Amino acid sequence: MNTKITPDHLRRAAVVYVRQSTMTQVTGNLESQRRQYDLAGAATTTGFASVTIIDDDLGRSGSGSVERPGFERLSALSAARPAIDRGQLLQLAHDLPTAWNATATDTRTKQRLIHILVQEIVCNLDDATNEAVLLVHWTGGRHTEVRVARVKTGRYPSEMAPSAVEALRKLGGHWPDRDLAVSLNRMHCKTGDGESWTTVRVRDMRERLGIPEYDATKMDVPMISLMKAAEKLGICVGSAKSLAQKGILPATQILPGSPWMVPVEALSSEAVRIGVQGVVDRRPKFYEDYQYDKVVRLSGL
Repeated sequence: MNTKITPDHLRRAAVVYVRQSTMTQVTGNLESQRRQYDLAGAATTTGFASVTIIDDDLGRSGSGSVERPGFERLSALSAARPAIDRGQLLQLAHDLPTAWNATATDTRTKQRLIHILVQEIVCNLDDATNEAVLLVHWTGGRHTEVRVARVKTGRYPSEMAPSAVEALRKLGGHWPDRDLAVSLNRMHCKTGDGESWTTVRVRDMRERLGIPEYDATKMDVPMISLMKAAEKLGICVGSAKSLAQKGILPATQILPGSPWMVPVEALSSEAVRIGVQGVVDRRPKFYEDYQYDKVVRLSGL
C-alpha cells in the first residue's frame, strides 16, 4: 500500500469518477473504460471504508456545452465537510498555538488543522502597498485580515532598463527570437508604440538592424541556458544559479535580466560534478516524501 495513504484516509469515502468524452470512446475504447472501473476494486482492496462509482458523464463532453450531472455529484461530494463538534472546536482554539508549535506536530497534522479551522481564504493584491491581502474565513463565521509583503526579488529596476535597440544589438545572435522577446519584456523594454515584445516583433526589429539570426551551429563554444543546464545536471534552477554565482558553474549574462549562458562542456567538469553532488547531499533522505510533506495544503486545493 502507498505509504502516503494513512488510516485517516481509509476512514473516508473513495470516489471513482469514470468518464469518456464522446460516445465513440465509450463504444470503441473499452480497455480504458475497464481500467477506470477497476480503480473501484483497487480502492476496496486498499481498505477504504466505502467506494462510490460516478459514471453519469460517459459520452459527455467537458467543453461546457452539455450538462455533466456526474461532475456535479463529484463536486458536491468533494465540498462536503465532516461534522464538527463545537465543544472540541472551542477547546482546540485555546490549545491551537501549543498544538501548532509543538515539535511533534508535522506538516500533515497542520494540514488537518487547517481543513478543520479554515473555511476559505480570499486573496487580493494591494498595488499601492505592494502587499497580498489575505481574508481568512474561519469555521464559525469570523474573519481575519492578514497582509503579506510581496516578494520583490527578480524585478528589473526601471532605471536600469536599456533601450530595445541597445539590448537587441548586444543579445541578437546569442539567443533565438523567442528568448529575446522574453528577455526584452523582463527588462521592461517596450516597442516604439509601447507594446510588449513578441517573436515576430523581435524578428522584424532584428532584421531592420541587420543583426543575424541565432544559429547554434555557428557558436564558437556550444552554449545552453541555465534552465537546460539544471535539467541536465538533475538539480533545480535555483541551485544551478547558486552554483553560477559562486563561480562553480561557469555562466555569464550579457545584460542583467538576459538568460544565463552556460558552456555545454563545463557540465562535465570535476568542479561542477562536486558542486552538484553537494546539492544532492543536502536533500532529505526521503526526498520525494519531503517534497510532498513540506507544503501546507489549504482547504479546497
